[in-house]
Amino acid sequence: MSHILTPGTAAPDFTLHVTPDQILSLRDLAGKPAILAFYPADWSPVCGDQMTLYNEILPEFQKHGAQLLGISVDGAWCHQAFAKHRRLHFPLLADFEPKGTVAKLYGAYRDGEGVSERALFVIDKNGMISWSYCSPIAVNPGADGILDALEKLPN
Repeated sequence: MSHILTPGTAAPDFTLHVTPDQILSLRDLAGKPAILAFYPADWSPVCGDQMTLYNEILPEFQKHGAQLLGISVDGAWCHQAFAKHRRLHFPLLADFEPKGTVAKLYGAYRDGEGVSERALFVIDKNGMISWSYCSPIAVNPGADGILDALEKLPN
């Protein structure tokens, strides 16, 4: 497993495609918490279950004012099809070209396979990582750790 960035580290800024013609930067979310959910691939069974779970509990994340962002090395068109199929209501960001650049910034890239780790980060409103976790790639990490980290964020 990779050595992901740890709590207390400033979250590296990035700009990625949400759709083929729309981009999103982490700095766009300044002043509110963010959840970064890196995952290996859109159409893998574990990834689909993980993103669907997060979609179902999105209101819980939103109670804390947090924006959820899914990030994988798949392209924007692939993300669009996957999000439509799974009825996802949060952005999926394409860390596609150059492949895995953002995952590498966060220490969440699997060089041997060319995909992201299943890594989670909660970033506070000041842009600092307050919690991070890297799950075994075949295991859905669920949302308990994210929710606990959001509850501990200062207002």
